[in-house]
Amino acid sequence: MYDKKSALMIIDMQKDFVLPDSPSCIPGAYVTIPNIQKILGSFRHHNLPIFHIVREYREDGSDIEKFRFDEFVSGSKCAIPNTVGCEVVDELKPVDGEYRIVKNRFSGFMNTELDLILRRIGVTDLFVTGTQYPNCVRATVFDAVALGYDVTVVTDATSAATKEIEAANIVDLKNIGVHCVSTTETIADELYA
Repeated sequence: MYDKKSALMIIDMQKDFVLPDSPSCIPGAYVTIPNIQKILGSFRHHNLPIFHIVREYREDGSDIEKFRFDEFVSGSKCAIPNTVGCEVVDELKPVDGEYRIVKNRFSGFMNTELDLILRRIGVTDLFVTGTQYPNCVRATVFDAVALGYDVTVVTDATSAATKEIEAANIVDLKNIGVHCVSTTETIADELYA
């Protein structure tokens, strides 16, 4: 057992981005749900902190990234608070005691209370899952590394639009010292304990 304190991060597993019939669906996100469920169940069993990192935008698009603004206001709206699409998928719904961090940029750390809470509760190691590698996962992981956290990405519980994009991002993450392991390895070795 490690003497470090670990936390699980589940990034953007919201209905707008995960459900296959959603116009903003990330190909590959839906199939990661069972693996994320396994890890989530294990973290819950060990009573370790869980962070659901979610994206939200104002309906008028005033807080969306500049490059997405025109498409958003012309009708491709997603991740609007209090809509069904903004909710975390049913299989991964947060329960009492789990954290919900709202972001409106790629990184879960940018302009959020994530780092403050992690430090307050003594977390040193982050296990990252969710969607998608080249954007929100990557930005969050790079910020976590820059802030001094030990980071593990659970590769088969994290998605990208294609296997090629996934593979390229895993290489980049390994090159900055991120551990990249499977769900089976994470649970079998209790790497987070």
